Amino acid sequence: MTHEKRLFYGSCFALITTALSFSIRAGVLPQIGDELSLTAEQLGFINSMWFLGFPISMVIGGLVYHTVGGKKIMQFALLAHGIGIIMTIYSGSYTGLLISTLLIGLGNGCTEAACNPMIADTYEGVRMSKMMNRFHMWFPGGIVIGSLVSKFMTDAGFNWESQIWVIMIPTLIYAYLFFGQDWPKAKIQAAASLSGNAQAMIKPLFIFMFFCMALTAISEFGPQQWVGLILAKSGAQPMLILALVTGLMAVARFFGGEVVAKFNTTGVLLGSAILATIGVYLFSTQTGGMAYVAAIIYALGIAYFWPNMIGFIAEYIPKSGALGMSIIGAVGMFSTSIFQPIIGRWIDSDRAEMAGMGYSGDELDLLAGQATMGTMVLFPLILVGLFTILYFWMKKRGTDAPEVAVA
Repeated sequence: MTHEKRLFYGSCFALITTALSFSIRAGVLPQIGDELSLTAEQLGFINSMWFLGFPISMVIGGLVYHTVGGKKIMQFALLAHGIGIIMTIYSGSYTGLLISTLLIGLGNGCTEAACNPMIADTYEGVRMSKMMNRFHMWFPGGIVIGSLVSKFMTDAGFNWESQIWVIMIPTLIYAYLFFGQDWPKAKIQAAASLSGNAQAMIKPLFIFMFFCMALTAISEFGPQQWVGLILAKSGAQPMLILALVTGLMAVARFFGGEVVAKFNTTGVLLGSAILATIGVYLFSTQTGGMAYVAAIIYALGIAYFWPNMIGFIAEYIPKSGALGMSIIGAVGMFSTSIFQPIIGRWIDSDRAEMAGMGYSGDELDLLAGQATMGTMVLFPLILVGLFTILYFWMKKRGTDAPEVAVA
């Protein structure tokens, strides 16, 4: 296996580790809660550590990427993942689970901080977009794998500790693939300079994409996080909806390079926002079998958001370097954590409003959930306007003229 392929495959297995830590931990959380007599609030705080560690290490990793190197960042990721997995299994306490989940979150953020710039520095142009999409396909793909593994092992009577051990498998594989490999150097000198990164990030285009990323992230993670609660009474199976969405996202990202080559990055982002808007709107109005149609449209919409937002920064604002990609990814995670309680408040408000109108039982749950989805349509709908502006902005500048070509 060539050096280039080992680095890429190692990155994919590192992202699978991230996805399994998300899906398997979610699957065993009820068992952990029962065994350790934890409240729902305590389980919520444990989950929040995953989202807290992720952006912290992404930003720090971006700051030090060109000084300490991606190799050392991934060595820290391996240490954090390994200790976090073992602590989860053996700590046996609420405090221990908080620390272990934070460590796993830090390891996950390091994976993004090290692997995104590595892919950007290894590949050029459309091929870079293709490999960035194929790298990021393993987050939804890994969630599907982890969800199926957790369900099978739970149904077969395996304890939650055995399921957590499964996360160690891709961890050891990426450790083997990265062993002895050197990271590529930055394509342009300014990308390796923090002052060069800072100058690139205060430009209008980066600031514009910063705000777009906040909305693309919540458009992706918002409806997914709440779809089970909202669609539980719609006649559709929420877990099947989630499996359909994540499975389609993985397949779509596999072909992401071809899609970007045909429509360019800005065209893909605009088309994605339109499809996501239609998908969320259908979630807010349809029941039964049509909910699965909504899931297909929604999945095709959100699939290209994350990898192509990162890819856009790498291609059109390359002087922002690893730090720019990390900042963009981090704002997506921060946005997700900030908006979650807001969405919860919308659900509570819609439920109270519908109850005041005389609805009750399943009908109350369905109508309140659909009303909340109707509000969430605003996220991708605003993006349609923003990405339309971006499309003509980049067309005026020269759509296929990245910053490195015009600097």
